[in-house]
Amino acid sequence: MENIGLNHFLFVSSVLFILGLAAIILRKNAIMVLMGVELVLNSANINFVAYSRFLGLGISGHINTLIVIVLAAAEAAIGLAIVLNLYRLNQNINVDEFEELKN
Repeated sequence: MENIGLNHFLFVSSVLFILGLAAIILRKNAIMVLMGVELVLNSANINFVAYSRFLGLGISGHINTLIVIVLAAAEAAIGLAIVLNLYRLNQNINVDEFEELKN
């Protein structure tokens, strides 16, 4: 059986990044856009940990991953608060119809 190397992690990370980017660009639902942003951040986390492991960078990749996780949690909380307020005002979470965000 073949050992799992850096290329395998980079492949999984690139697939997650492409799926997240597609969700951000193609979806009209605000919740799905936020989930796409989370996928992109998770792909960055995989890269941080993989490079840290395979290039011998020590714990710096893991610390960067923890920082990204904290920022992702804050982004999710603030993003969901904005979506809930917009739903309360418009009874809709379609990002194409949010005129309030453009002004």
